[in-house]
Amino acid sequence: MTRLNKTAPAVELTNDGTDTLRYSEHGTPSPLIRWHIHDDHELHLITATTGKFFVGDAIRNFEPGHLILTGPRLPHNWITDPDQPPVPLRDQLIHFNAARITDCLGAFPELSELGPLWEKAKYGIEFQGRDLDRSRRDFDRLRNSRGLERLLLFLDLLHELNHWPHFRLLSTVQINEFINEAAQRKINTVIDYVFEHYATPINLGDVARLVGMSENYFSSFFRKTTGNRFVEFLNRVRISRACTLLAETDRQITTICYDVGFNNVANFNRRFHDLKGVTPSEYRHQTVDR
Repeated sequence: MTRLNKTAPAVELTNDGTDTLRYSEHGTPSPLIRWHIHDDHELHLITATTGKFFVGDAIRNFEPGHLILTGPRLPHNWITDPDQPPVPLRDQLIHFNAARITDCLGAFPELSELGPLWEKAKYGIEFQGRDLDRSRRDFDRLRNSRGLERLLLFLDLLHELNHWPHFRLLSTVQINEFINEAAQRKINTVIDYVFEHYATPINLGDVARLVGMSENYFSSFFRKTTGNRFVEFLNRVRISRACTLLAETDRQITTICYDVGFNNVANFNRRFHDLKGVTPSEYRHQTVDR
């Protein structure tokens, strides 16, 4: 993640307009690894290393085989753990403009079947249980093909993912893709600030001043743009991080409560149950049983 003095995510231009999709890949370290947004959909495969990824307000861990689809202007980043060695290939990516596909509905109405996939991608979709070798083969075939062959291979992959039974939606923030760039920068500044400081007390007035707004105006602006009240967003970020710690560490629940920014265990338990439908202890038992 970037530091506060560089909070706005980089804006990428991912498609030159000559193809329906664009394939790219890179290793780590790489200047392409940064908090960023773009106007296209992105299908992202991790082939090596472990670390943390950030999609909207979601904070989770990744490992090889991790496969995610993000929608337009949904901020994201993948950061490898610092103890991992450099690798020549960590990320295989496909960027595409779904509007080009939906524009063909008149001629090919069957493409409407992909509508649910586009809707879920607004939140980010993590496809679970898909074998790394299988995903690598799909991405390698797309890398090595061109023209109509590449398009048909890609549509076949989209069809499979649209019906993949094991997935989870990641972000509770669904950025309004029609907001102007100035508003987008303000929202992303706030999101990045929360990611950097969720473990410490965060004051609504301080966040509002960060983007040059009064508290009342900021509250209305944030809810209109993301569909969430700011305090709901903050709680979701903290609970998202708590879920990771519950599943992947043996820290005591009280310790996790304070580690993710809550200053009251009863409030932590209540907010956790509101969002997850179970207590932190029950959530931990569920993850152990999987």
